[in-house]
Amino acid sequence: MTNYRIRSHPILSIEERDCFSFTWQGQTLEACAGETIASALFANGIRIFGYHPKDGSPQGIFCANGQCAQCTVIADGLPCKACMTLVRPGMVVQPLSGLPALPQDLSPVQTFTPTRIIQTECLIIGGGPAGLSAAIELGQRGIQTLVVDDKHRLGGKLVLQTHRFFGSINACYAGTRGIDIATRLANQVAQYPSVQTWLNSTAVAVYSDKRVGVVREGEYLLVEPRVLLVATGAREKSLTFKGNTLPGVYGAGAFQTLVNRDLVKCAERLFIVGGGNVGLIAGYHALQAGIEVAGLVEALPECGGYKVHKDKLIRMGVPIYTSHTVLSANGTNSVESVTIAAIDKDWKPIPGTEKTFTCDTLLIAVGLDPVNEFFRKAREFGLTCFAAGDADEVAEASAAMFSGKIRGLEIARALGYEVPQVPPEWFLTAEILKSRPGEVTQESIPEDEAVYPVIHCSQEIPCNPCTSVCSQGAIFIDEHDIRKVPEYIAKRLGVECIACEKCVTICPGLAITLVDTRKQTDGTALVTIPYEFGREALQAGDRVTVTDTGGQILGQVEVVRTRIAKTTDRTMLVKVRAPLEIAKRIAGIEVQNRQIAAPLEQWVERLSDDMIVCRCERVNLAEIKALIQCGVRDMNEIKAITRAGMGACGGKTCTDLIKRAFRELGVPMSEVTEGTIRPLFVEVPLGILAGVKEE
Repeated sequence: MTNYRIRSHPILSIEERDCFSFTWQGQTLEACAGETIASALFANGIRIFGYHPKDGSPQGIFCANGQCAQCTVIADGLPCKACMTLVRPGMVVQPLSGLPALPQDLSPVQTFTPTRIIQTECLIIGGGPAGLSAAIELGQRGIQTLVVDDKHRLGGKLVLQTHRFFGSINACYAGTRGIDIATRLANQVAQYPSVQTWLNSTAVAVYSDKRVGVVREGEYLLVEPRVLLVATGAREKSLTFKGNTLPGVYGAGAFQTLVNRDLVKCAERLFIVGGGNVGLIAGYHALQAGIEVAGLVEALPECGGYKVHKDKLIRMGVPIYTSHTVLSANGTNSVESVTIAAIDKDWKPIPGTEKTFTCDTLLIAVGLDPVNEFFRKAREFGLTCFAAGDADEVAEASAAMFSGKIRGLEIARALGYEVPQVPPEWFLTAEILKSRPGEVTQESIPEDEAVYPVIHCSQEIPCNPCTSVCSQGAIFIDEHDIRKVPEYIAKRLGVECIACEKCVTICPGLAITLVDTRKQTDGTALVTIPYEFGREALQAGDRVTVTDTGGQILGQVEVVRTRIAKTTDRTMLVKVRAPLEIAKRIAGIEVQNRQIAAPLEQWVERLSDDMIVCRCERVNLAEIKALIQCGVRDMNEIKAITRAGMGACGGKTCTDLIKRAFRELGVPMSEVTEGTIRPLFVEVPLGILAGVKEE
């Protein structure tokens, strides 16, 4: 069987891991230590985890974050989420097809243990950027804190981010890679004796007695905090289109988990739906992992993510289709192609604009919803609680870190500790870090200088690392508002660029190049370009295709030298010799052959009406809309009739899609009764709740 593990990566270190055997449907497969069942199956080329009992449809993964139940399998006789359960040596894994068989011996000796109650001053649910930042503030003050996280390592989404972070270099480690920030925060938390962390531990409910149920290592416990901080992050939104639940259709965050955390090459060629930062970054991560990207589709006239992310993807050879939508994922048992079309001002597909692209994976990156059930329930029951990061407001991880820092100070005050008020400038910084992209200006290119940086970043976003590293202090951003576009002001200061290349290296958007005309007498210049695709990819003497900011090909040029060192932090600096007339316009090197992204000659139409709203119960959009058109205005009634929202995930993925169906039919949400959300928020075996211990 083919092995789909990543063997080399330009940013991530590939270390040898202990391997062992497990079985899937009686077949012996190889897994690596610390790997989830889902990752182990993907590494062995298996993408279908079971078949739905209602209609026999193949089931794969969607969120890879424990928020849905689509990847459920039977492991050693018990149902579990493949994306959250670590594979063990000798584990026997089977697909979930209907209910598992009951054991023959129905009278095992059992004992019941009482539920332990753990008291703490502060309970933090979520060990991501916000939760860890708050824990650091509390730990610095010796406040008893318990951090609970359902993953097997701290860091949350930071452990998936290989790129450098935007934001403030002083406030949130801007210019540092997310994977390294995760390590820094985890190491800081470990320094404080008052902070305890529980990994592989799932918070499942908040109760009226102000206790929080937690499942840890098969034991159900109740945690009784004086203050609760909910830093549970966000879950990925879904989307309805034909074939939207085929294996191979899954969230961009799930893709990053498989590729960047578990080092699994889970696709050969993919297509992306959604032009926010998550989708744009996922495309870049795919290219780094050696995965082809056929394109990205965005319904809005312009991508909502940072322009530098979009530009980076375009100039590497990935087309972006704005004012387009996805019509269908095509295939029988898994994705074989995707069909898109342009849309009009009313968001309707325009006939005759359909295009189909060959791919085996379709990434959905259409936004995030806060995981805030715990916060809302805690408020309802009168428990002193706070929310931070995406659980409070969906934004960038840099903003999540700073909001966690603020909440840590607020929690300390709520607990009665003598700490200062949160400084007003902290709130201002938090607002700046949460800012959406602003105005786009024209690129500023210096004139009449022998050597100078060209800043291809032309959109107002919160980011300032380039200003902090310039040896001459010649890159300027207003320190009171780092959303401004950086300016090169060497002439104004009366200094000259010394070609240290630090700004080229640190830019999170790979949006700065260096042009050097010194010693060049043949009408050429040396241009230094940041490149993150491995030392072996380029050598001196190679010819490469260079592009401008918008992806337009400028020509082929010669590589003069490549440099990668500790100071460049895994970014390779590629120096090329280019004619003066294009040197200033060079923004990057094309990575992917553009033929990869060419559509098929004939577009593919999917005939089956399988726009699924509820993945757990296989309820389609037509069923939901039929009820709404019959006058149903209560989501609980829809649930009772169709079972939409009654599945294992508790309505986490379908609730927004049902609301969208109301809006599409012109029904205002003011006329709709929301569905009732009941604990438990996460599935728990009854035996664990009861404290059953088998002997």
